[in-house]
Order: sequence, then C-alpha cells, then structure tokens
Amino acid sequence: MKQDIVFDPVEGVSVAVIPDDGARTPEGQSIWQVYLLNHNSFPLQNVIINANGYGQREDGEKVRTSTLRYLFEEVPAHAAVPVEPIDSSLFHLNNQYWVSYYRGPQIFDKRFIFVPDSIMPENFTHIALLDKVGVLHS
Repeated sequence: MKQDIVFDPVEGVSVAVIPDDGARTPEGQSIWQVYLLNHNSFPLQNVIINANGYGQREDGEKVRTSTLRYLFEEVPAHAAVPVEPIDSSLFHLNNQYWVSYYRGPQIFDKRFIFVPDSIMPENFTHIALLDKVGVLHS
C-alpha cells in the first residue's frame, strides 16, 4: 500500500545573522554570527543544518563555498543556538541554511536563503529572542 507523504509548513523557526561586536578577521573584516532560533513552545530534535554560499563575483566567475554541516541533538523551546560565524566578505553571495529537524516522528525542513547584499544594517530588525539587532529570515 502506497502512503502519501505530507509536508507540514515550518513555523516558529528562523535564522538570524547578527554582527559580533568587536570580532574581526585577520584582514580586518567584521565577523558575524549565524543563529538558529526556535520560537515554538516545543523543542526541535535532531536538527541538521547544511550551510553554503553560492553566486558570482563581479567579473562573472561563479563561486561556491564548501558545504558545512551542523548537528544539534536538541534546540530547546524559545531558544537560540549559534550555528557558525560568517565573514562579511561572503555577503555578496546567496548564503543558504537548509534546516531539517524532527518533531516527534515527523521531519520538517526549510531552506533559508539570504540573497546577495541582504545582510546589511539597513535590514536590521530587533530579534527579541537574542535581544540584539540583526537580519532575520523566517
């Protein structure tokens, strides 16, 4: 008997990019921190995040960063976890965070893509869960 797969929408989960005050690369670039936020009243189980960047340089050459994978056994309810630092020199790329997690026996996943040049102070919003400002993608 064939069983239909039903995908429920991801709700209450977002990704934020926050400037890390004072942190700099050896070249003097600002370092920012990527966070996964769980706004739900339940924990997320076995969270896997695939992170990568892709796009083009000014000269038209295609660029793709390495894919990095992160595993969090649990992200508590109403909590944020740091995922990775991100160098501001990558903001001209699409920065993708593909988040998969379980809630009970059901798996959820969603791609959060920060499009080129969207991570900038003009797009800051207050992120209550962190009590900081940054760029939020829901």
